Amino acid sequence: MIPAGKRAAVVRALDEEGVDYVVTDETSGREYTAVATFPLPTAAVEPVLERLREAGIDERTYTVIVAAETVISRRFEALEEEYARESDRAEDRISREELQAKAADLASGMRTYVLMTVISAVIATAGLLLNSPATVVGSMVIAPLIGPAMSAAIGTVVDDETMFRRGVRMQVIGVGVAVLSATLFAAALRSLALVPPGLNPLELAEVAERLAPNVLVLAVAIGAGIAGIVSLMTGVSATLVGVMIAVALIPPAAAVGIGIAFGIPRLVVGAGVIVAVNVLSINLSALVVLWYNGYRPQQWFREDDARAALVKRVGVLVVAIALLSVFLGGVTYESYVASTTETDIRNAVGDELAAIDGGMELLELDVQRSGTVPPLSTDRVVVTIGAPPGTTIDGLATRLDEQIEAVTGDRVDVEVRVVTVDRA
Repeated sequence: MIPAGKRAAVVRALDEEGVDYVVTDETSGREYTAVATFPLPTAAVEPVLERLREAGIDERTYTVIVAAETVISRRFEALEEEYARESDRAEDRISREELQAKAADLASGMRTYVLMTVISAVIATAGLLLNSPATVVGSMVIAPLIGPAMSAAIGTVVDDETMFRRGVRMQVIGVGVAVLSATLFAAALRSLALVPPGLNPLELAEVAERLAPNVLVLAVAIGAGIAGIVSLMTGVSATLVGVMIAVALIPPAAAVGIGIAFGIPRLVVGAGVIVAVNVLSINLSALVVLWYNGYRPQQWFREDDARAALVKRVGVLVVAIALLSVFLGGVTYESYVASTTETDIRNAVGDELAAIDGGMELLELDVQRSGTVPPLSTDRVVVTIGAPPGTTIDGLATRLDEQIEAVTGDRVDVEVRVVTVDRA
C-alpha cells in the first residue's frame, strides 16, 4: 500500500531495482493512494523492502508477502541471477519479516500448546514404560516445541523483546508441563497397578538410555537447533524438524517424570541434565546461525543493542552448557573406563582359563562398580565359567582373583560360578 505523496518515490525505487511492478489506484480511503504489486526472488525481498523504507514505506505501511509458485518473466530471471550473484547468503533465505511471521505462527496459543504438550508427554511416558520405540516416536510427532525455541532466538537477533520473552516463557512452561504430566501419569499407573508389580524402569532399554547421558547428546541438540532455524530461514516446512527437537526434549522429560514417580533420584538427575543441556544447546545453535546469516533489527541504530543482547545471552548459554558438560564428560569418561576395564578383565580371565584347562570357557562376566565421582572403582566381579564334566576347579577362584586385581589395581571380591557343559 503506497501512502499519500509516496507514489513517485516508490515507483522510482522499483525502477532502480529493476523490478517488474503493477500500480493500481486505491480509492477506499485517503491514507493510501495506490497499491503496488511486484514479484521478487526470495533473496531480494529483504533488500528491496529496505530500499522501499528509504523511499518512505515504513513498518506501519500495509505490506503483504506471499509465495509465488511461478514467475515467467525475463526481467525477473535477470533479477534472480543478480541477487544470486551478489548475495553472500543462500538464495532461498527468507526476509526478516517472513521469519518473524513464521516464528509467530509456530508459537501456538497457550491452551493448545499446553494441551498438546500434555498429550505428547503422556504418550512418551507410556512408550517408555512399554519399552516401545514406536510409541515414543509417535509422541514426538505431536509435540509443539519448535515454535518457542525458535521464537526466543529470532526475538534476540531482531531485537524483538516481546517475542524473546514469550519464547523463553513458553519453553519453561512446556518443559515443566511435560515433566508434571509424566510424573502424574506414571504415579497413577503405579498406584492403580497398571504396570507389573515390582517393575524397575531402569531395566527397560528406553528408560535406561536416558539414565547416563554422555557428550553425544550435545550433538543431537545442536543439530536439532540448527535444523530448526535453517528450516525457518529457507521457508521449508518445519514439521519434520519439529520432531527432531521433540526427540531432544520430550522423552527425557518423560523419563524425569518416571524417575520422580518411581523414586529413582539418579534417573531424575540423568534425564534432567539431558533436558537442560538440550534446551540450552538448541537455543544457542539457533542464535548463532541466525546472526551468522545476517539477520539484524529493522532499524540500524538498534543493531548495537541486539548485538549486546546476543553476546550476553550466548555467554550465559555457553557457561550453563559448559557446567552441565562437566557432568556429561564425567559420564562419558566413566563409560569409557568401565568398558575398557571389562574388556581387560575378560581378556585376563580368558587367558587364565586357557592356561588352566583348554576345555573351560568364559560364559558370562558381570563387573560391578561403585563410587560417586568418575572413574568409579571395581568392587565385585562375577565370573560364570563353562567346564566339561569332571574338571577340577580347586583354587580357580584364587587364581582368577589374582589376575583380576592385577588388571584393576584394586581389592576386588571375585565370585566364580562353574556350570558343567557336556556336548554330544
